[in-house]
Amino acid sequence: MDKIHLLKSMKQEGFSRKILYAFSKVKREEFLPRNLKKRAYEDTALPTWDRQTISQPYTIAKMLSLLFLKPGQRVLEIGSGCGYVLALISEIVGDGGKVYGVEIIKHLANKSRISLGNYNNIKVYFRNGRRGLKEHSPFDRIIISSALEEIPQKLAEQLKEGGIIVAPVGSRYVQTLTSFQKVHRKLEIREEIPGFIFVPFV
Repeated sequence: MDKIHLLKSMKQEGFSRKILYAFSKVKREEFLPRNLKKRAYEDTALPTWDRQTISQPYTIAKMLSLLFLKPGQRVLEIGSGCGYVLALISEIVGDGGKVYGVEIIKHLANKSRISLGNYNNIKVYFRNGRRGLKEHSPFDRIIISSALEEIPQKLAEQLKEGGIIVAPVGSRYVQTLTSFQKVHRKLEIREEIPGFIFVPFV
């Protein structure tokens, strides 16, 4: 599958124009090892480095749709990996937005900084994602790109009132893609989509 066919398939799935625009702008092959670049536009997860993966485009698009991203927002991704999702988010929130990635694997954090060199509104940090990124909080949106059983309290604290967190929640073997909204300082479930498999939260 090439990029044109992938975008056509995503359009048929009903994803918004702004999500399709982001996928059209970002080159997925720039976030993959050299031997996998030819497979960049397959709608499947692919291995990257350090036994990690780049998620299936459909899965990423579904997560982005649950975030309800808007221009100018401040967004945090936990488990930012190779940086592909950060680039997509950057295209949606625009130059007026701020995008932050936290990655616990140093090699991946460094790789993503290189791949994201042309983006002025993205910063990647090498640290433990459970602590969030307090110095840049509060965030309008938080996306967690690895499987966990519950949302860490520090991340909930760093979300704005009315803000949204999207994460794959469940066991190590299967998760439910879950959207939470912060209402009166508590996280309330907005939407749940079962049947996903992510790498475990480290």
